[in-house]
Amino acid sequence: MELLVLISVLTAAASVLICIFVIRRVKARLNGMLDALADIKAGNGNRRILSTTDEFTAPIAYAINDIVSSYEKKLAAFRRTEEANGQLMTSLSHDVRTPLTTLIGYLDAARRGLVTGREKSDSIEAARRKAYDLKEYIDILFDWFKLNSDEFVLTMDTVEAAELTRNILIDWIPVLEEKQIDYLIHIPEQPFRVRLDPDAYLRILNNLIQNVIVHSHANRMELSLSARDGKLTLLVADNGVGMEREDLKHIFDRLYKCDKGRSEKGSGLGLSIVRQLVEKMSGTISAESTSGSGTAFTLCFPLAD
Repeated sequence: MELLVLISVLTAAASVLICIFVIRRVKARLNGMLDALADIKAGNGNRRILSTTDEFTAPIAYAINDIVSSYEKKLAAFRRTEEANGQLMTSLSHDVRTPLTTLIGYLDAARRGLVTGREKSDSIEAARRKAYDLKEYIDILFDWFKLNSDEFVLTMDTVEAAELTRNILIDWIPVLEEKQIDYLIHIPEQPFRVRLDPDAYLRILNNLIQNVIVHSHANRMELSLSARDGKLTLLVADNGVGMEREDLKHIFDRLYKCDKGRSEKGSGLGLSIVRQLVEKMSGTISAESTSGSGTAFTLCFPLAD
């Protein structure tokens, strides 16, 4: 009996010692977590809590690490947005104020009689072109802000893409001819049924063609529609100046402007808007280009069942 009591006492003592050891170890781990959290709170977003899977506090450590990692990603995205907005405001000060000042100058000269006859007509025409440039720029800005707001909603519908594309191109033919850009358009007679937002598709096509006219310095443009493997493919290609490989990597980045592939005119948002709209409609877009040999954009959308 005494032996059993002794064994019980020893067992209880061992259990107490083990509990004390475990409690101290957990307390040490919790203190380490508190130190790590204090470091993270102070701004060290790269700090992580190390733990092995067999430790009692491992689930807590892993959960905290996941939260910190998620927070850092969101913070990095916020910083990129802030940087882009800063660049956008700088761009606005140049791309809006400068042509607006010129526009006011033309109109003031005409109003005050400083120019007459043919010179007055030329000033009014120059003012008209500046006004349209400003409108185009502001339209792109509205598209950009709308796309990046919570209020943006696509109205998806099953449309006949071939006919829709023809209707869009009708308005561009006179512009291409005025700019002396030859065009080759290949749209088969067969229908292509695709789920799209017609207004978004219009903006995509308009931005791509505008990119050819304004930035490529091309004298020939090719546009074609085709279907293969359950996908509609839209190709928009030109024979313009093209771009370097490094520029091609960033062609869809917001506010990115190539030194050779684009002139100074433009917001640097057009192709970024195109990519966002394409992806929001479950499509893909890619670009191929060689400096001095032109650029080709390929868009793919799933065909409707």
